[in-house]
Amino acid sequence: MAYKITSMKDIFVDLGKDSYNIIIDKGILNQVGTLISKVISPSKAIIVTDKTVAPLYGNIVLDSLSECKFDVKVVSMELGEEQKSMAKAEELYENLFDHEMDRKSLIVALGGGVLGDLVGFVASTFMRGIPFVQIPTTLLAQVDSSIGGKVAVNHPRGKNMIGCFYQPKSVFIDTDTLRTLPKEEMTAGMVEVIKYGMIKDSAFFEYIEKHLPAIMKLEPAVLEEIIYNSCKVKAHVVELDEKEEGLRAILNYGHTIGHALEALTSYKKYRHGDAVAMGMIYATKIAIEMKLVDEEVLKRQESLFVKLGLSLKDTELNPNDIVSILYQDKKTIGGRLRFVLPIRIGDVVINDGADEETILKVLAD
Repeated sequence: MAYKITSMKDIFVDLGKDSYNIIIDKGILNQVGTLISKVISPSKAIIVTDKTVAPLYGNIVLDSLSECKFDVKVVSMELGEEQKSMAKAEELYENLFDHEMDRKSLIVALGGGVLGDLVGFVASTFMRGIPFVQIPTTLLAQVDSSIGGKVAVNHPRGKNMIGCFYQPKSVFIDTDTLRTLPKEEMTAGMVEVIKYGMIKDSAFFEYIEKHLPAIMKLEPAVLEEIIYNSCKVKAHVVELDEKEEGLRAILNYGHTIGHALEALTSYKKYRHGDAVAMGMIYATKIAIEMKLVDEEVLKRQESLFVKLGLSLKDTELNPNDIVSILYQDKKTIGGRLRFVLPIRIGDVVINDGADEETILKVLAD
């Protein structure tokens, strides 16, 4: 059962029996044991984290859960998209068996988006589903991947192709964790923040344009504002279309070509945010070719990405290879490529009218 908190920024994600709260605040990691025990009775628990986050925050979360009578073990894994695999899921299952986890046990994802996706997938499949909690420590995970219940592992032939929808019991966002985040990871997360302005909220997009320097200086008030607004947009879309039968696909703006770039470079060349930024630019250029949007929308996105130091296009991959892998995308229906295309700042459409010639022209430009 989800709970109500008044002293922290609290977003209630209304999904019936799968409802949960997103709690946003500074310095809440040492309170997560108390907060989690309001939702889940103390039990056996495993915290899955990575080699970078473990020494920074692992013991804080471990001690908080232990003080609330959870029987906790920490599992630390390597960083990187290549960790989001069936082989790594098998390793985590072994840890769950070793700790004698059962259906009431808790698994905690403490880290970035890759780790959260993997942990969620393991939680969804172990004993047909055990409770899990997201504690995202990167901006990208805080505003995007920790919310909405998409959990998955990658396959060599496509990103997130093996997965399901499985909601967390809670999401706890401590904005202080961004102070230890490398600048390039902060930049990658900002791409998803900008995406929310593009798909649903022109005023939010303008806020980002105005406050970008303050955001990148990690000023607390603007950080809380962009995280809260991003989570509100995503939560609202997920509430309306949890299983991505229609509207939720707008959250994939920039991701169709972005995922193709990641897959073709074996997830090693581009951070997720970098690839999505290029995908957003390509999608806007496709929309321009189709006379759906004007150049100003392209220029405003490009301006933000340039200020963030991001590339606006890939210069190495063969456009034909990109188009070929697009047909393996989950959003392709009946052999027709579907894109999320902007029609103005704050408004996008799901469109399957782009022909290969147009896509190749934009990719080769």
